[in-house]
Amino acid sequence: MNHQHPQTTEQWIELIAHSELPAITSTARMLDKFSNDDKSSLPKLSEAILHDQGLSSCLLKVANNIQHIGVNKVTTVSRATVVLGIQSVKNICLTAKLVSSLLASDNLDISVYEQLTQLMANSFYAGMLAKMMVPNYSDEMQEEVYLAAMLYRIGETAFWSTGGNLARKLANDENRFADDYQGYCQQQMGTSFTELSKGLASTWNLSDLLIKALDQPTSRTDEVKIIYFSDKLSTIISQPGDNEEAFNQLLDEIAQIMQISVRQLKIRIEHTREQANKLLSSYGADILTEHIKMLPTAGDFSQAMFVSSVKEVSKEKALLTSFMKLTKLMKSSKDLNEYLHLTLTDMVTVFGFERCSFLMLVDEKSRVKSRLVINDKAQQEPMKIYLNIKESDNAIVRVLKDNTPALINDKSQALWRDLITQELSALIGEGSIAIVPVLIAGTAVGVICAQKLTTKTEISTEDFSQLCGLVEHLNMCLTMIRYQ
Repeated sequence: MNHQHPQTTEQWIELIAHSELPAITSTARMLDKFSNDDKSSLPKLSEAILHDQGLSSCLLKVANNIQHIGVNKVTTVSRATVVLGIQSVKNICLTAKLVSSLLASDNLDISVYEQLTQLMANSFYAGMLAKMMVPNYSDEMQEEVYLAAMLYRIGETAFWSTGGNLARKLANDENRFADDYQGYCQQQMGTSFTELSKGLASTWNLSDLLIKALDQPTSRTDEVKIIYFSDKLSTIISQPGDNEEAFNQLLDEIAQIMQISVRQLKIRIEHTREQANKLLSSYGADILTEHIKMLPTAGDFSQAMFVSSVKEVSKEKALLTSFMKLTKLMKSSKDLNEYLHLTLTDMVTVFGFERCSFLMLVDEKSRVKSRLVINDKAQQEPMKIYLNIKESDNAIVRVLKDNTPALINDKSQALWRDLITQELSALIGEGSIAIVPVLIAGTAVGVICAQKLTTKTEISTEDFSQLCGLVEHLNMCLTMIRYQ
């Protein structure tokens, strides 16, 4: 993509639909030729799919993953179209092409890639949840609801896949933590994600229900509410936040529209999660399964309460709990951010640090850049740290080179005086800092910095030793999930 990014909705749509994602465009146009209610189209659709080996293989896998009573193993595309129905087949083909095209984008920045994979997982799960919410509707309407919910954020998803330098800038921008982050993105892009979704839906001639949901988000029809509910639910499941009351209210509203109890709804959601993971494997998108999580529990919403409770127990017990949480996390996640967030948050609460940050190696290991910063309230903050480590010898270079932690209680000491650059001095201020390497399979990927910001406040050698032990356990966990 050129350095000069598009400035209008039309320019973005032209780039995404015709320049960056032509495979999706051609597939959408091919599928649009076949009427959803015309059974005579089945043989022609089967023939069209046979020309695409990837679609054929994916369709057969999905057909055999979806259980149909009395149906033997599906071995031909024509049989799959009969068993599944024409609209289901069209949805499967479009989903497969979306997944393969979006994940195939080259040279994505790691932050962009994480944004994209999480959003794709949320969108796919939203589609599955929406279909789950309309069990008594016709098969045709179930498929239309699925497609509308899955593509509700297609503009945003396509942007992260094809947005080039601008996507990289926004994914690493400190404003990503702001409440109105989407508004900030709109200002930088010259259009909104919703407008992109509308444009792509029209260009690809997608679901009428999707276009209605995007044009009339406040509509009171059950179908549009279901699309909104499913999108909101998948988002909360992936990132619970701290508003448990809003989550419970959402479950109540969904249960009411389905005319079942919340308990029954939770069981159906869990069943849908299992089905979603199986289908993602059929689409060749196993990498997305780690982003589809179980329903959050009360503990996931009570970070502040947890912080308070940790301070009431002994430091040793709290530290042991941190070790156990990291170990337990290995059973459910491979997301680097989750491990880092858990570790940095516990450092603040257990040891009373006023700032803990993970600085990641970037720019061919010539700099370190803040990936995650946690303040004294155990909350993530948008602080931007960017340090050069190549032009001069300094404390961070020594830590990374020797894989040996450093404790700096007085930066003016002769031991450190020549290893404190102006940038590093500004970061330390008048306080103290512990710098510990983060290693995956023995290779350094960055450092964790734990700081006391108050003037002349030292980090004890005992705390430093225990801190290093916690990071060593983090390193072990990260190494093990890499090889799982």
